[in-house]
Amino acid sequence: MIPVRGYEGQTVAVLGLGRTGRAAAVALQAGGAKVVVWDDSVPAREAAHDAGLDTHDLTKPGAFAQTDALIVSPGIPHLYPAPHPVIAAALAAGVPVDNDIGLFFRSFATDDWGSFDTQPRVIAVTGSNGKSTTSALIHHILAENGRPAQLAGNIGRGVLDIDPAHDGEVIVLELSSYQTELARSMTPDVAVLTNISPDHLDRHAGFGGYFAAKRRLFAEGGPDRAVIGVDEVEGRYLANQLAEGPLDDRIIRISVSEKLTLGWTVFARKGFLSEYRKGRQVAAIDLREIAGLPGAHNHQNACAAYAACRTLGLGPKGIESAMRSYPGLPHRSQIVAERNGVTFVNDSKATNVDAAAKALQAFPRIRWICGGLQKEGGLDGLLPHVGTVAKAYVIGREAEDFARQLTGVATEICTEMSRAVALAITEAEPGDTVLLAPACASFDQYDSFATRGDDFVAKVRAALA
Repeated sequence: MIPVRGYEGQTVAVLGLGRTGRAAAVALQAGGAKVVVWDDSVPAREAAHDAGLDTHDLTKPGAFAQTDALIVSPGIPHLYPAPHPVIAAALAAGVPVDNDIGLFFRSFATDDWGSFDTQPRVIAVTGSNGKSTTSALIHHILAENGRPAQLAGNIGRGVLDIDPAHDGEVIVLELSSYQTELARSMTPDVAVLTNISPDHLDRHAGFGGYFAAKRRLFAEGGPDRAVIGVDEVEGRYLANQLAEGPLDDRIIRISVSEKLTLGWTVFARKGFLSEYRKGRQVAAIDLREIAGLPGAHNHQNACAAYAACRTLGLGPKGIESAMRSYPGLPHRSQIVAERNGVTFVNDSKATNVDAAAKALQAFPRIRWICGGLQKEGGLDGLLPHVGTVAKAYVIGREAEDFARQLTGVATEICTEMSRAVALAITEAEPGDTVLLAPACASFDQYDSFATRGDDFVAKVRAALA
């Protein structure tokens, strides 16, 4: 645990009592704060009370009269589409609002670091797609090369749940836009932007607000190194804003769409990763046979992870060796079965059009299980990439509307996962990939993308048993 510093003897309120909120409350207490907690859910409040936390109704008038700060869990809106009433009350009372990420960065460094031979480092990864894989891959590479590391944030453990840093340890954080938007302190040593595409637009009042939330990771404290995907204009703009000139090697640009040779760059083309410095190639890796990183979207993740690890002094050969043993993450291009020449892939984390489009480009012939709760913008961004789809098996409450938008694609409205899996297995031919890449949120039928992915895996394995 990371005890939170700076609130000794002060009263701090915590709103939201999921994993993040409970960890923040305990870490604040460990740092000497007086903590009161609240959640809109009665069971969550009861569980907190049973765990010894002081529940206090933050919705009552005057609740913030004697409160020094409010810590908010990431799923609770603080600005758009409207602030939660408790947050609105805190804002009206002038009470500072923060989250666990802000608490982490203000509390992570300690006096013990003065005796370390090598200062601990923090790598923070954000982006619309691929940030989980990139974070996990960085952590895997570090571990395989004998570097002590912890993985936390939007993946693995909560940031305040991790152990205090050891000499030379690297903390790898996956951060969502919900986390970067509110944190009052963000000072990573290395910041990574994998890519950016429209997502969570209601929460950020449009794409501009979403990009602004991501940009804060680079602008609030200023990392020593920035790894930035420049395949979108927003990434190019951000890299330009941070760089002092074209050869500024504090900025590493990455791409899977073009060759980059200006300054320090890492790019992947036709399955080969290349590193260039000052116009010269210094390393290359053949990514095509790395099972845990299939497709161009994973090659982008590999570029980002490679670049981040190079900033820490790891050599190309050590990075390549670690990549070859990377097992992949559940629900992210996860190969779950192979039978009679047919491969079954769970990419349930492809919850938006851009992520699904990248999944469709990773395999030559696809039986595509898709659908769910559609996001803003429709499916037009998918249509240029459906040429690999032999047939789409559409699930979810909006299956008919989803299928209508797939112009030129053979579709079957299945609604339920069980029917989609059964039909795909019956119709699949050797060389096909049965791919779950929904391009939608899961909440019309499942609690989360993970629950949806688990259902796909269970249905596949039961059918093949």
